[in-house]
Amino acid sequence: MKQISERLYNGIIKENPTFVLTLGMCPTLAVTTSAINGLGMGLTTCAVLALSNLFISLLRKVIPDKVRIPAFIVIVASFVTMVQLLLEAYLPALNQSLGIYIPLIVVNCIILGRAESYAYHNPPIPSLFDGLGMGLGFTGALTLLGIFREFIGSGTFFGNRVFPEEYGVTIFVLAPGAFFVLAALVAVQNYIKAKMEAKGKDTSKIGSGCGMNCMGCPEAKACSKAEKTVKDEENAEEPEEEAREAEPEVKDSENKASEEEKPADSSPEEKQEPEKPESDEKSEEAEPGKEEDAETDSEETETGKEDEADKTSESQEEKTEEKKPVQNKPGNNNKKKNKGKRRK
Repeated sequence: MKQISERLYNGIIKENPTFVLTLGMCPTLAVTTSAINGLGMGLTTCAVLALSNLFISLLRKVIPDKVRIPAFIVIVASFVTMVQLLLEAYLPALNQSLGIYIPLIVVNCIILGRAESYAYHNPPIPSLFDGLGMGLGFTGALTLLGIFREFIGSGTFFGNRVFPEEYGVTIFVLAPGAFFVLAALVAVQNYIKAKMEAKGKDTSKIGSGCGMNCMGCPEAKACSKAEKTVKDEENAEEPEEEAREAEPEVKDSENKASEEEKPADSSPEEKQEPEKPESDEKSEEAEPGKEEDAETDSEETETGKEDEADKTSESQEEKTEEKKPVQNKPGNNNKKKNKGKRRK
């Protein structure tokens, strides 16, 4: 029961199609030349809106998502045809005064908007009362516009003469008068809203064009009075988010457990680097250019050592040759002896 009353209050006050959402302006401005025309147009739209919401909600699991808009139009057009035939049979004068605007209910943005945003995503009973609330809000707005235009323009009230026609302002019966009256009523609404805000009442949803209960609204999840459908979506998303948030926590706990199992010396702060030998340190400190010079110097020293070794071997051979005794030939020794004898 609470949800039903909320749907009715939402359509009549919070999301009034004419004064808040400013939808369906074509029939609003064209038909409201009199209070009877506004009331008839509003009730016709209300009946089509409530019935189409009910049947779209009943068929929401059967209608494919890709062809939902054509299906909505077919359902709405069926009910519009039925209502038009009933008006022709029982209220021919009203049907004639409304004219072409009755068939145009098929493409009325209010009906298609509620079918897309609410009826296609919610159960039948709330959808029925959502359409009924929006229809009553639209009916009230059109009737109010028709009363003001008829009274000021022609001096009548629901066809009854109040003051002479000579004192009426004809422009209010014409098309521009619809804009003047609509602007005045919206200004009165804003004035009442300002007074309510001054008293400390929450009026953020009134006159703001809030899309509460609209599935396509990006701020529906942030709204404090979101519908159960939005809450169900949030509840469905919460387990996934919790699982995602729990994954890093599990990883952190595993890392902490592994760190606790490790010895204290293995901690990165207390780790000591092993001492490297001096040769490794020198080699690390040496630059690439110096390493190349060291290689060339080592090659030169090796060649120099080989040359010195060759020289020392040659000098040793010469010394050994000098040390060898000179073998005297026998002929020479005899000659020396003979010469000594002759000198003697």
